Formats: sequence, structure tokens, C-alpha cells
Amino acid sequence: MTSPYQIGWFSTGRDKAARDLLTAVFSRIRQGEIPAEIAFVFCSCEPGESEESDLFIKLGKEYHITLICLSYQKFKASQGLSASDQAITLPQWRLDYDRTAMKQLVGFRPDLCVLAGYMLIVGKEICQKYTMINLHPAAPGGPTGTWQEVIWQLIDDNAQKTGVMMHLVTPDLDKGPPITYCTFSIRGKPFDNYWRKLEELPTGDPRWRRSRNSLFELIRQHGLAREFPLIIATIKAFSQGKIKIAADKVVDTAGRPINAYDLTDEIDEVVQ
Repeated sequence: MTSPYQIGWFSTGRDKAARDLLTAVFSRIRQGEIPAEIAFVFCSCEPGESEESDLFIKLGKEYHITLICLSYQKFKASQGLSASDQAITLPQWRLDYDRTAMKQLVGFRPDLCVLAGYMLIVGKEICQKYTMINLHPAAPGGPTGTWQEVIWQLIDDNAQKTGVMMHLVTPDLDKGPPITYCTFSIRGKPFDNYWRKLEELPTGDPRWRRSRNSLFELIRQHGLAREFPLIIATIKAFSQGKIKIAADKVVDTAGRPINAYDLTDEIDEVVQ
């Protein structure tokens, strides 16, 4: 009997969304929708660091998932560094943290690792050891950066549409090849009213700022509604063998390279 598809779960557990996503995937595994099991949850916080991460750790225990906790804050402090210490490239302590994490994960052989609210940039060694995927709040070819930076860039560019994608984690931040994605228009109802106000009002007008902020929130709302369904659909496709990673390329069941799966229609059905 072959063992089920193995998933490694990486999270900082910093908010309710981190718990909700773990619950969503775990429940679909339990229901048989995703033919896999979560081999471990790696949390970059330890018990007692914050109320939110404690709730996340408690949830993992309730699901009887193997938990590995390694506080990045304590690890950094142990190197004599403070929260204000910055570096242009990934600092040495972060590389050492990844190496310590990998030592704690010896014995696990995950087929796929999911970064699910993991607030650390992963270094070259760990993302080469494991097949890791991550969510980016833009369509392939769209803006890079945080979700806040992405949305502001879309507004500044007067964009017509945006999306959400899952991509392979590589040493180049947010530049790994896209795996799956979906898109949605940010024109038409209910967006046009906000775009029109931005065009009609001077930038110094308080109403312009309110309208810009409202448009920001609306784009975020529509993107957020698609994130969970896309993550779940992607994990499902991997566990069913529809998508694989071979030599850092996304391939189909026959081993043929693919650019990325457009799941817009499937995700729209879930959202609507």
C-alpha cells in the first residue's frame, strides 16, 4: 500500500486567516476531497509568544498534526541581533535559522511544502531541498511585493484586471514560475464608481483619498475571496498528480512543461 501524498505546512500563525486556511485544507483532506495528509506543521513561533500564534499551535494539536516550533525571534536574539537590524540581502542569521529548521525536519519527506502565512523569506538552501509553493496576490506578470504594494500599484497604473497566483518558491523573491492562477476584472460594477471619482476629483481633495482607499479595500476584498479556493485547488491538483515540479519546472502528468493552469472559471464558480 502506497503512503498518501505528504504535505509540509509552514506558517507563522500570526492571525485568524492562518488558522482558517489550515482548517480549510485539513477538513478537505478528512473529507477525501484532497488525497493527502499533512505530515507536519512548522511554526516560526513558539508557545507563549503571542495570543494568535498560541491559537494556531493549539489548533494543530487538536488536529493531531506533528508540530515543530522554532521561534525566529528568539533565534535572532540568540545571535545578538535586535529587531531593528536590517540587511539588503538575506542575513546570515536567517540562513542559519533555515539550517536549524531543516535539522528539526530530518525524517520527513514531504512531497510538497506550502507556505501558508509564513512571514519569513526562505533562503536558497531550504527552497532547494523542498518543493515549496507560495501565494502571490497578483496574476502572472503583475506587480510584485506585498499585497498592499500590489494593490496600490494596480491603482496607480489604472489597471483593468488583476488576480491571484500560486508560484514555486525560488531564491528570487516572488519570481518563481507560476503554477496556478485566476484573474478578475477591476472594472465594471462595483469598481467603476470609484475609478470615476478618482478621475473627477483633484488629488488633494479629501474625497479623492477616501475614494482611493475605498477602491483599495474593494480590490482587496475580491482578491481575498479567491485566495483560499486557489490554494485548495492547487494542493488538490498536486496531490492528484495533475501538476508536478521537475527540474524547477512546472509539468503536467506526462512530464510536459506548462506555463501555469488558469483556474479562473473554477474559482469564479466557488466565489459566486
